[in-house]
Formats: sequence, C-alpha cells, structure tokens
Amino acid sequence: MTSVLYDVPGPKARRISLIGSIVGSVLILGLLAWIIMTFAQQGIFEGRRWAIFTRADVWTLMGNGLSATLSAAALAAVIAFPLGLLLCLLRISDAAFIRIPVRVLLEFLRGMPVVLMMLFILLGFGTSPFIAVVTGLVLYNSAVFAEIIRAGIQSLPKGQREAGLAIGLTSFKSRMLIELPQAIRRMMPSLVAQMVVLLKDTSLGYIVAYGELLRAVQVMADFLGTQFLFPIFFVAAAIYIAINILVSRIAVWIERRGSKKAAGGVAKAEPEKANAPVP
Repeated sequence: MTSVLYDVPGPKARRISLIGSIVGSVLILGLLAWIIMTFAQQGIFEGRRWAIFTRADVWTLMGNGLSATLSAAALAAVIAFPLGLLLCLLRISDAAFIRIPVRVLLEFLRGMPVVLMMLFILLGFGTSPFIAVVTGLVLYNSAVFAEIIRAGIQSLPKGQREAGLAIGLTSFKSRMLIELPQAIRRMMPSLVAQMVVLLKDTSLGYIVAYGELLRAVQVMADFLGTQFLFPIFFVAAAIYIAINILVSRIAVWIERRGSKKAAGGVAKAEPEKANAPVP
C-alpha cells in the first residue's frame, strides 16, 4: 500500500518509529528534569525571589514598559503595512524607471540591520528614541511586507490577471480588485509571522534608550539585584509569548472570516436523493 509521496510504513517501521518516539520523549523529560534540578539548586524557585511580584511598583514599571512596546509596535505596523503595499505595487510596475529604483531600495532596506537604522535616525536627525524605534521598524518591515505580498501575487495563476484585463479592467484595477485580495489571503501566515518579528524587534529600542519592556526589565534587575534577574526575565518572556499568541489567533480569525466572506456567494449544490424518480 502506498501514498502519494511515500510508502505507508509497515509493522516493523511503525515499531521503530514508536521506539524512537519513546526514547526521544524520555530524553526530553530527562533534560527538563536536569534543568529544573539545576535551577532548584541555585535557589531560583525560592519564594523570596518571586515575592517581588507582590509589589505594585514592579508591575507599574513593567506595565509602562509593555505600554511602550505595544505603542511602538502598533504604530509601526499601521504605517509599515500600507507602505509595504505601495512599495509592492511600485516594485511590480510595468515601467522600468519605477520598478528598478524601488527594487534597489527594497534590497537596501532589507539588508540593513534594524538597530543601525534606529541609531542613524536617532543620532543623524536628533529625534526622540520613540521616533527612532518606530521609523527603523517601519523602514525594515515595509520592505519585507512588500516582498511577501509580491511573492503572493507572483504565485497566482497568470489567468487571474488575464481574466481581469479581458473583462475591461485596467492593469491597476486588476491588481487591486483581483490579485491583491487573493495574494494577501494566501500570504497571511507569512504576514502574521512578520508582525510577530516586528513586535519582538521593539526590544532593540533598548540600544537607543527607549523605555520598552526589555529595558524596564533590565532597570528592575539592576535596581533589585541579580538574584531577581531570572524571575523578572521569565515573566517578561511569558508576556511576549502571550502577546505573540494573541496576534496569531487574531490573524487566524481574520483569515477565516475573509475566507467565509469569499465563499459567501457560492451556492451549495443539493445532494441527489437516492430514491429520486427517473424521468
């Protein structure tokens, strides 16, 4: 018995796979147990180290850092996505004098480290750390968004564009009404992944003295002592993970909602009845 891509494993292969899974699980559990024991020997789980989270000033400082992180990420995302869409349309323009310079610009922005952009904007233009962080994130992520959307457009069958032109749409209207909606829906997982990267890149604002979550954690660790470093970083990591999961779930909901709307006008065929009379 075979599948499309590979032979279906037989009894011996399934037995080997089961043994490998059990051995792998035991090794992973053993590694986790060793890590936990090491932390316990270092006193990481002592109650006094975690008692700092009963203090209001700790949560106030962490809340301010989280607010700064979300503010920079939200503003950068709101600006970067439309800008990336515009850059994508210019990148695939039929006019070479538009397409080639935009291509060079996108390659430059994608190749530049985000932290260098932030430092250049902060020191070169004398802006505030917030403006430097947001501008650096916008420049880099708009270029990445543009390439992701362009890849989605190029992955569509050529008949999509030809059909739009055949019914009298202009090239721009065909891009906007037919190709872009499908490309964005198709590339939604990549766009969401880049949104998560954008959120995490706000931690680079620490280099330009922006008071985001990571800098707030470092300030607390310096003030309270190194013995509280692990609990503070652990809670901060949990906050980052929770936010990223929330962003991913919202994107999945948007994708499913868009798919239902796209299929809303398709009529469902009624199944034929088994005992229907033959005319």
